[in-house]
Amino acid sequence: FKPAFLEFLCNHKLNVTIDAIPEGELVFPREPMVRVEGSIVDCQLIETALLNLVNFQTLAATKCARVIKAAQGNPVSDFGLRRAQGPDGGLAVARASYIAGASSTSNVLAGKIYGIPVFGTHAHSWVMSFDTELDAFRAFAKSSPTNCSLLLDTYDVHEGIKNAIIVAKEMEERGERLSAVRIDSGDLARLSKEARKAFDEAGLPYIKISVSNDLDEYTIQSLFAQGAPIDAFGVGTKLATCDPQPSLGGVYKLTARRQSAVEPWTPVIKLSEMAYKRTVPGIQHIRRFYDANGCPAGDMIFDPDYLVTKSPESKATVVDIIDPYSTHKLEGTSRELMVRLVEGGKRVGESESIEVARDRCHAALMRLDAAYTRFLNPQIYPVGLERGLANLRHELAAQHQVKSSEETE
Repeated sequence: FKPAFLEFLCNHKLNVTIDAIPEGELVFPREPMVRVEGSIVDCQLIETALLNLVNFQTLAATKCARVIKAAQGNPVSDFGLRRAQGPDGGLAVARASYIAGASSTSNVLAGKIYGIPVFGTHAHSWVMSFDTELDAFRAFAKSSPTNCSLLLDTYDVHEGIKNAIIVAKEMEERGERLSAVRIDSGDLARLSKEARKAFDEAGLPYIKISVSNDLDEYTIQSLFAQGAPIDAFGVGTKLATCDPQPSLGGVYKLTARRQSAVEPWTPVIKLSEMAYKRTVPGIQHIRRFYDANGCPAGDMIFDPDYLVTKSPESKATVVDIIDPYSTHKLEGTSRELMVRLVEGGKRVGESESIEVARDRCHAALMRLDAAYTRFLNPQIYPVGLERGLANLRHELAAQHQVKSSEETE
């Protein structure tokens, strides 16, 4: 880089205005999540950082929300730090997972930074460092009498169950209780049933059973289908890596330009032979419609300067973004989703806590029809362009095609 450019960067202060959908709110494919206004230099400077922040945590939160749905109200803990893509990746997963509904994390740094409850058990190496498993369990129970969870599968789960019962009885004599056990390998459905039966017969029905071992929404769903009496799940590798989708394809595209603040915006479009890569022009806003029960019914993307729909707050027909011949009728109450976060380079208001985002996410997911969140053949949530914006997009594409054909003649 030229020295003058580097000096410019050292002294430059961003002067951008940012509107975005609040963290924790539901978003759907092809919707604008963040809108940035500023000079071309400022807008380009924040592109990579913005995409990095938004894409990965959105993906991780989505994965975790699916896992939590499968867990049917039972606690899910983020166990993904050891398999995450670096320490920063582990922090991002812990934060996004907590917003999506995870009850805790094994990442103690995330607990310190974000105030997320921390949870974990001892390692297999703890058991192996003692002469016997029973000695290891006893030592751990004495070190953690109020939150003791024993890992049963270092050697043999059945022996682990027996030793856990011995330690639980000894803890009762001291006025303490064994909180839980964890099974990290083997047939989790069968072993959890055997553990539950043994604990109940020993008069220890309060001991919770948690499981781990490459879990995801599908394995958890299968465990419940088999009647597994599991109380909690530790989900690591497939949560931290967002298996089977390694990345979210969020993009950052120019949609309008002008030479000065007193000039009107000129909408611009990027074209492609692939329809899904054709961008939407204009200053995009998004309005969510709700049915009579307060459940999300569909979203309309629009530009106020090109609005043709009458009474867009109560009803609209939107055009599918990929298939312009497909439309969706939306009606009911509605609200705009984006809010102002930054104006003129300065934050607007106080930043929200992670708990606010978590509560918003929980409330939004509870209102969303289960038809949209089922794992097999889900309904596609209606999202489309207001007719004025759809017409603008079509006109700009046609203009470019005419210009291109003239240039080739």
